[in-house]
Amino acid sequence: MAMAGLYRRPLPSPPAIDFASFEGKKLFIEAIQNGTMEGFYRLISYFQTQSEPAYCGLASLAVVLNALGIDPGRKWKGPWRWFDESMLDCCEPLEKVKASGISFGKLVCLAHCAGAKVDAFRTNQSNIHDFRKYVMKCSTSDNFHVISSYNRAAFKQTGTGHFSPIGGYHAGSDMALILDVARFKYPPHWVPLTLLWEAMDHIDETTRQHRGFMLISRPHRDPGLLYTLSCKHESWINIAKFLMDEVPTLLKMEDVKDIHKVLSVVITSLPSNFGEFIKWIAEVRRGEDSGQILSPEEKARLAIKEEVLTQVQETGLFKHVAVFLSNSCSRQLPKSEHGDTLLDTAGRMCCQGAEYLGGKSSKSEAYCSRETCVKYLKNNGRSHCCCSGSNNYIGMHPASHDVLTALLLSLPSETWAGIKDEKLLQEIHDLVSVENLPTLLQEEVLHLRRQLHLLKRCQENKADEDLGAPLS
Repeated sequence: MAMAGLYRRPLPSPPAIDFASFEGKKLFIEAIQNGTMEGFYRLISYFQTQSEPAYCGLASLAVVLNALGIDPGRKWKGPWRWFDESMLDCCEPLEKVKASGISFGKLVCLAHCAGAKVDAFRTNQSNIHDFRKYVMKCSTSDNFHVISSYNRAAFKQTGTGHFSPIGGYHAGSDMALILDVARFKYPPHWVPLTLLWEAMDHIDETTRQHRGFMLISRPHRDPGLLYTLSCKHESWINIAKFLMDEVPTLLKMEDVKDIHKVLSVVITSLPSNFGEFIKWIAEVRRGEDSGQILSPEEKARLAIKEEVLTQVQETGLFKHVAVFLSNSCSRQLPKSEHGDTLLDTAGRMCCQGAEYLGGKSSKSEAYCSRETCVKYLKNNGRSHCCCSGSNNYIGMHPASHDVLTALLLSLPSETWAGIKDEKLLQEIHDLVSVENLPTLLQEEVLHLRRQLHLLKRCQENKADEDLGAPLS
């Protein structure tokens, strides 16, 4: 039987006060005069309605990330880089979120994964006085924003768990403005901060953990300029487990005597779908035709990406990886379910990179020969692309050599601890030590390492137990 449609819900008042009501407007004006609505303007400029009934967490985070001006480093639609709910899938599959929502811990994980700085607290880890200080902090500045996880029942509203950003604070009445992302249901509204604390102090029946709040701010640099971990592929959990758990075990079991043997143990054991795990992000605006001119901003981004790639290629580890892949015959390399080796994947990535930078769609006519690219890569350690039409961007396309080098650099230092040969262990340490890397590459590698820790945390179902920033 079809369910009757619903058009909004009456806002229970009290305890809430409708933002657009006479009293709500009065609170708003007074809060502006007292300087506790500074965060409101950024939030309202990027405010959105959740696109699915269970997307309150994703919508709240997208609003805050866009309000903070954090560049996702990848396209949303057309040429535009923009955080959208559909892009926030690195800690939980979107279909699962669509069906049952997302937990507090996994939303914190998403915020970390997107590159934001996050301080998260459950109510049993904080107190109302500290919460009030954080609300004041985000209300008197537009550099921080708070997302609250609470139970609607405390406000006599329908529904249970919900996420929304806090848009302001009225000190005189001790009330917080909730910018409810479920605008199809309730409008923005003021609530007593003490009651909001009580609403957050409810237990989430799914995780059996207290709800809470998170303070989100910008990182010192937008992360993931060149490389990022791809979590969209269904097998990412198994790959994360391989990298973080199985590689150290394999190195302990094998009697490795030189760098070539270390690389052989790791690379030949890679899961068949490894090529999907790390993807290069080349987000340069492209128009309807292939001959468009890049803006100064995009040229600057492209130059930084090229510098990061150059720094990868100048590491000692890259040289070892290039020699290993060049000397390994195809049957030694892991193959995908389609029969592609890493070099095949590298060729495909090279062609796609040239298409992006040349202004061509991946759905357009063939842009270059993947087989030619693969042949070229086999004979050249550098990740140049032989694709015709790549113009001035030859050399900009990361291949298997670069991807593997970046990934190996991002593995935690304890990965190599099982190597028994002390001289080899020191040699590996010198090759992968973050302290020895140039600043740009160091930041790129540390971001990858943080993402890898987050994937492992999710893989072990510990996202709701550990809310802290991942170790670098």
